[in-house]
Amino acid sequence: MTLALPLLASCGAPAADDRPWIVDRFDDIKVIRYEVPGFENLPLEQKELVYYLSEAAKCGRDILYDQNCPANLPVRRTLEVIYENYRGDRTTPEWKALEKYLKKVWFANGIHHHYSNDKFTPEFTEGYLLDAIETIPEEKFGSLNALRGEVCRAIFDPAVYPTKLNQRAGDDLLLTSSSNYYDGVSQAEAERFYAEMAAAAAGDPEPVSYGLNSQLAKAPATGRLHERTWRVGGMYSPAIERIVYWLEKAASVAREPQKTNIETLVAYYRSGDLKEFDRYNIGWVKDTVSNVDFVNGFIEDYGDPLGRKAAWEGNVNFMDSAACRRTEIISANAQWFEDHSPVDPAFRKAKVKGVSAKVITVAMLGGDCFPSTPIGINLPNADWIRKEYGSKSVTIDNITYAYDRAAHGNGFNEEFVLRADDRERMDRYGKLADDLHTDLHECLGHGSGQLAPGVRGGELRSYTSTLEEARADLFGLYYLGDGKMVELTHARYGSMLESPNRAVRKAAYERMMKAYGAYGSTFAATYAGNVKSDVFMAKAHGYQSAREAALYPDDIPVSVYDNLLKAVHEALPVLHAYCGMRKEAFNIPTVHMYDLYAPMTKDFQMKLTFDEAYELLLEAVAPLGKDYQDVVRSAKDGGWIDVYENKGKTTGAYSNGSAYGVHPYVLLNFRPELDGLLTLKGLRMIYERNKAEGRIGK
Repeated sequence: MTLALPLLASCGAPAADDRPWIVDRFDDIKVIRYEVPGFENLPLEQKELVYYLSEAAKCGRDILYDQNCPANLPVRRTLEVIYENYRGDRTTPEWKALEKYLKKVWFANGIHHHYSNDKFTPEFTEGYLLDAIETIPEEKFGSLNALRGEVCRAIFDPAVYPTKLNQRAGDDLLLTSSSNYYDGVSQAEAERFYAEMAAAAAGDPEPVSYGLNSQLAKAPATGRLHERTWRVGGMYSPAIERIVYWLEKAASVAREPQKTNIETLVAYYRSGDLKEFDRYNIGWVKDTVSNVDFVNGFIEDYGDPLGRKAAWEGNVNFMDSAACRRTEIISANAQWFEDHSPVDPAFRKAKVKGVSAKVITVAMLGGDCFPSTPIGINLPNADWIRKEYGSKSVTIDNITYAYDRAAHGNGFNEEFVLRADDRERMDRYGKLADDLHTDLHECLGHGSGQLAPGVRGGELRSYTSTLEEARADLFGLYYLGDGKMVELTHARYGSMLESPNRAVRKAAYERMMKAYGAYGSTFAATYAGNVKSDVFMAKAHGYQSAREAALYPDDIPVSVYDNLLKAVHEALPVLHAYCGMRKEAFNIPTVHMYDLYAPMTKDFQMKLTFDEAYELLLEAVAPLGKDYQDVVRSAKDGGWIDVYENKGKTTGAYSNGSAYGVHPYVLLNFRPELDGLLTLKGLRMIYERNKAEGRIGK
């Protein structure tokens, strides 16, 4: 019921929670805000690429309207002329009803509901519409004047275009649907037409997706069927020419391999050749290095009753490098998930190829992706390309974030979730669970499994897309609670020890200690060797003890060290009392190591993104002066900091500034807790080293 209409978008940091995420409501629709964090940090070349691709993504809007129903464009344009030029009373119930109807048309890209496919019922009268039209000069409507009767029938006659997509068994699905993919063609005729095309190409290991980018029409005089291809010089040529114009601008600033991929897409738009489109898809799947990515073309076939012809869509995005760590782990284990899938082994892939999974920030949406937005994408749809080259999966993080923020406080949990601890758990982990399910759905679900020999994939006709989406959903749900989803690394260990769930803390601690325990003898032998070495070297250099030798380089007397130990021992009763408080607060018989970091209150949860933590750091060092702030700021902007955990990267934090003439580099594994901010405080060393070595002003 609740869908997103990203009507308002902005670039920059995420909005504060007190900013209204829901900006409009009508009928069963909520209009929500989404934002584009990170755009300001893109290099200028990538910003330019995003702009050109975004313009291309906007040019196909009218294509989708026409695909959804032949009457959609005349209806929308007529209502928009009225909305822009009407000078009568805009406070009456009928005007408000007309305004709401227009909003629904905008949202659904036509006169049919975006989910139910039923035609909207207007709450204003035909007489009111015609009266409103009469108040506006005819020249404002132009060619629409001749279509006035068609517009009125489309809006007010329930027998005209009653449903966009009819899937009722026994009906002729084409003649009873309002979608504009077929012109005067019956279901039997269309199925026979494409069956003949498939038979002619039987045995082709690389079959094209016949009919994907065309309207199938019947010649009135001869009854002969023919395809009207959507291309330059063909169907929708003016819009496609504008798409091509902006794609060529994008190609001029893109780097390889993306430059060649864009040029291949342009060639496809010019020719309409689906072989060219397959070549583009293969290149697109192989491109896993471009930070900015996009989708543009006739993609999804959900709107075709036969599941063959595709709606036009476009989106432009760039990678969320931090969130990509999650999908990279899932993607790297794709074969494990496939091998353990609860299906007959005959339907498992022996080798999963090219599962590329990313988390993205979407910058622009168009066509079938807007205003009702996807939260994940898995493409391409051609089965042979997926089998031979793999697929590319993305989770759209800024859209799911907007959904999550808009849902806060809507009362759903209070109404339908009985237990308070369950509501708290949903509030704390609901977004993560949604993200993981989307990851599993898009990254693995769609890319999993294989068809039985001899099955091409279109046998289920109109049910194909529905069942495929359900299958991917079930795949994600099956694995969502699997232990494989917990990839325990040292860097995540601290976060797990802070879990309010004692079972999670205990399991993390025991698994970590078990790993260390396997090397207990090695550690003991290494430690004993180091002690003997330290003692020998201390005596050889005339020190009284190894302790004195260790303290000498920093000019610290042994007595200072001894006093420190004494102070620690004297304060131990305070620590013991604190542990007693934890024991009482958690109602546990014994306080273990894994209980020492768990939160003692449910009322305060501080989660910080890296960008948020950095802004707090800059604010904290402001009293030290502009020079100090500028250097600390340049560390982030200049890429001096390796922020996130990676394969082979150890835990902790380290700053290396030993190479003269080169700025220091900082290695850390940022955590979203307050501890992550405290780790960043060590950046003061960047300033001190730069100052000492003359790299900044005196």
